[in-house]
Amino acid sequence: MPEDSENLYIFGRNTVRERLKNKAEEVEKIFVRNSVRDNELSTIFDRASRHRIPISHVPGKKLYRMVGKVNDQGVVAQISKASYHDFGEWLETVDTDSNPAILLLDEIEDPGNFGAILRTAAAAGISAVLIPKHRQAPINATVHKTSAGTAGRIPIVRAGNLNQAISTLKDEGFWFGGLDMHGDQPLWDLEIDRPLAFVVGNEGSGISQKTLEHCDYTFRIPMENDVESLNASVSAALICYEWNRKT
Repeated sequence: MPEDSENLYIFGRNTVRERLKNKAEEVEKIFVRNSVRDNELSTIFDRASRHRIPISHVPGKKLYRMVGKVNDQGVVAQISKASYHDFGEWLETVDTDSNPAILLLDEIEDPGNFGAILRTAAAAGISAVLIPKHRQAPINATVHKTSAGTAGRIPIVRAGNLNQAISTLKDEGFWFGGLDMHGDQPLWDLEIDRPLAFVVGNEGSGISQKTLEHCDYTFRIPMENDVESLNASVSAALICYEWNRKT
């Protein structure tokens, strides 16, 4: 995905509308393909005008240079560089008495998976998504697109050392459950009467051994028909909504 060192772009009508609705202060400029009729983007134009965000009508090739060969639907927004929540500062805002749930992503590499996980986590009421600083998909245009504009609605907390962060969260009362195909218990046996952190591993190798050793328990998603595993974002969705169902 083309992305230069100065600018970050998101694309697609729903994605841009959602960003204007919820995080308009992050939108710096909007580019519209000059072959698109204005009435097709009336909501975007209205919100941009309300927040005094400039709009430029440009040739399609300019949008291509920004975001590459994608279905941009004729609209691209330039946004301020993505910011992550500092682990320590975020931790000070956590109310463990409410038994929150967070997702911890152990080196998710695919931006599409990352975006889909953020969308589901936000929809299911997960309090935050915790990620490592290294070997993790960045927040880029693809993440914003696949999250359908919800990436800004849930804290994305980045920790320099994931295992140290786990230890700190344990001291705060969180219990850690790692998703593993050979897990000790099925997901359906999940108990929610405590602050919970669900660990989802890398698409290929799963949870790293060191992180797995920090988990209080492991759980598995029951499978039929000799299916071994599910896509990381699908697995995360099942976890989020099983938790949501029981709250």
